[in-house]
Amino acid sequence: MMHSDDSVILLLALGAYLIGSLSFAVIVSRLMGLDDPRTYGSQNPGATNVLRSGNKQAAIATLLFDALKGYFPVLLVKLFGPQFGLDDRAVALVALSAFIGHLWPVFFGFKGGKGVATAAGVLFGVEPLLGAATVGTWLIVAFFFRYSSLAALAASVFAPGYYVFGDKIAWQTSEAELLAVMVMSALLLMRHKDNIARLVAGQESKIGAKKEAPPSEPGAQ
Repeated sequence: MMHSDDSVILLLALGAYLIGSLSFAVIVSRLMGLDDPRTYGSQNPGATNVLRSGNKQAAIATLLFDALKGYFPVLLVKLFGPQFGLDDRAVALVALSAFIGHLWPVFFGFKGGKGVATAAGVLFGVEPLLGAATVGTWLIVAFFFRYSSLAALAASVFAPGYYVFGDKIAWQTSEAELLAVMVMSALLLMRHKDNIARLVAGQESKIGAKKEAPPSEPGAQ
């Protein structure tokens, strides 16, 4: 039999999923009169691909809103959950739900982005220093190698380790939150499988590369 707390957690998870389902790469592009990011470059609705449009403001807005939709649901449960009897399990489930919403958004045919910005937002919500360490890893790798995907892969691999390492130094770890971080990392790696193949083949686009023109239709001039 389901307890009232379980019902609340499920409702919060559903809300987080719906918020995560807001694909801001598509929304921002439409509002700014840009091409749909799913039609050029990597066809991924994320900030890196929006940057290929040449519009840095759109890319920054996409990055910010995709991160915030992961950050705020987790932060709200962290701050106000305990007074309603909600513990780290609720935090973990809300974190995963917001992230999964970005990967498989109900509002956009379940075809979402790879989740890097949203995962960063979630990690900042779970523990600010965890988010900072993970984003720092991304920035270092991106700065030296100029590959967003490689930076995301490195950050994904290190994030669970950072969470465990921080136990009793910067925060109190929990099994539920660790599991959520590990699942997010695994999903990020899975979503980057094509990027891994292109990196190995030396065909991956570097940060700032312009979008590719869409293929011409047969008979088009």
